[in-house]
Amino acid sequence: MFIHILDDDSLLNIFHFCRPITLDDDEADFLKIIDDHEWDHERWWYKLAHVCQRWRCLILTSASLLRLSLLCTYGTPVADMLAHSPLPLIISYPDGDRDITTEDEEGIMLALQLRHRIRGMRVEIPFIKLQKLIVAVDEEFPILEYSIIAPQTSQNMGLTLPNTFQAPRLRHLALSDFASPIGSPLLTTCTGLITLCLIPIHSSPYSHPDNLLQQLSLLPQLKTLIIDFHPPVPNRDVVRQLLDRPIITDITLPNLRGFSFGSVSAYLEAILPRMTMPLLEHLRLEFFHQLNFSIPHLLQFLGAAENLRFSSAVFLFSRDSLDIEVYPRDDAVECAFMTKISCNHLDWQVASAAQISHALRTVFSSVEFLTLEFPKLAISSETDNEADRTQWRELLGSFSNVKTLRVHDDFRGQISRSLQVEDGETPMEVLSELKVLECRAPDGPENPLNTFINARKNAGHPVTLVRPS
Repeated sequence: MFIHILDDDSLLNIFHFCRPITLDDDEADFLKIIDDHEWDHERWWYKLAHVCQRWRCLILTSASLLRLSLLCTYGTPVADMLAHSPLPLIISYPDGDRDITTEDEEGIMLALQLRHRIRGMRVEIPFIKLQKLIVAVDEEFPILEYSIIAPQTSQNMGLTLPNTFQAPRLRHLALSDFASPIGSPLLTTCTGLITLCLIPIHSSPYSHPDNLLQQLSLLPQLKTLIIDFHPPVPNRDVVRQLLDRPIITDITLPNLRGFSFGSVSAYLEAILPRMTMPLLEHLRLEFFHQLNFSIPHLLQFLGAAENLRFSSAVFLFSRDSLDIEVYPRDDAVECAFMTKISCNHLDWQVASAAQISHALRTVFSSVEFLTLEFPKLAISSETDNEADRTQWRELLGSFSNVKTLRVHDDFRGQISRSLQVEDGETPMEVLSELKVLECRAPDGPENPLNTFINARKNAGHPVTLVRPS
C-alpha cells in the first residue's frame, strides 16, 4: 500500500532502475549480451505495466524516457503486436534450441517493413532462410542502434548486405559469414560505431591491409574491434599484396579498449605498426595452422602499450588449438593478451608456443606465474602427446622471472626431462628465479622431478614442491 504514496517522478526513477543493461546503454558489454541466447531483456517492463492502470499509463506515456521497445521473437504474434502499439521494435531471433517457423519468418518480414521503428536487430537463423531475409534489409533504418546478423552454421559462401542498407545511428554491428563487409557502403556512413565484429570475413579484393585500415580510419568511436579472416589470407598472398600495393594509411583509434584479430601473422605484422591504440586494454590474436612465426612488430607494440601489463601466463594445450593467455595479475579474471594457434598435435603446439614465447621474451620477462594446462579428455587418440625437449626448454627459457610454475599431471614427465641437466648445461639456465613448483607428483624416489629439485638445492637455489589439493 505504501508504494501508492509515491509521486509519478519517484515511480519513474524506480522504473528506470528496473531497466536491465541492454545494447542501447553506454555501459553495455556487447559481447556478454550477445552471448545471452535468451535475450528477453526488452520485456522488462511488461510485468510492471500489468500491476495497475496507473503504472501502465505512466510507463506507456514515458516510453521514450524509459526507452521501451516491443520484442519480436520466437512465437510472437507480430502482426497483432504491431497493430496495437507504435513503440520501437527489437527483432530478436538468437541462435538457440528453437527452430524458426514459417510464422516466425513472416513476422520478421513484417517487422522489417517498418524500418523507421526498428531499434535493434538480432537474427541468427539457418543460412538459406537468412539469405532470403537479408534482401529486405535495405534502404535506411533511421533509429537502428545495433544489428547482429549471422547464420546458425558457417558456410563456404558468404552473405552480402544490400548496398542500399543505411543506419546512421548504428552503434554496434556484428556480422558473421559475410563476403567483403569491409567494402560495404554501410561502414562508410556508420561513423558512430562503438563495436564492430566481423567474424569470419571471406577473403576478397577488399582484404588488402590498406583497405581495412582505410575503413577503420572512418570509425574513431570504436571501443571494441573484432576482425577474423577465415579461411585466412595465406602469408605468401599478404606479402605479394604488399609488394603490388604498399600500405599508405596510418590510423588512430583513440577510444579502442579491445582488439581481436584472426588471420596469419604476416597480415597482423602489416597492419599493427600502422595502428595507434593508446587506450587498448585487451589484445586477442588467432593464427591458423602456421608453422613459423615472425612477429617483430607485435613485440614492439606490446612493449610500447601502456595499458598491457603481464604478471601471469597460462598455456592451454587442447584438442585442436593452443591458447596462450597472459594476465595483469595472477588472480585476474580477464586476460590482457591472448594468442590462439589452431593446430592439433602437441609437438606442433609446443613448437609454436616456443617460437612465440621466444619472440616475445622481453615483454614476458615480467611474468612471475606460469601455468601449463593439458585437459587430457580434450586430446584425441591420434594426437602426438610427446614434444621435443629442446622446444620445452626454449618455451620455459623465455620466462626469465617466473617464481611459480604450475604443471598439469600429464606434463610431469616431459617437464622433468626438460629441466634435467645434461652435458654442458647448468641447473640455472632455465627458470633461474623459480621458487615454487606446483604439481601432483608422487612421493619418494618415483617422483620424476626429484633430479631437478635436488640439482637446484645443490646449486643454492632451492625449489619448493607443492602438491595442489
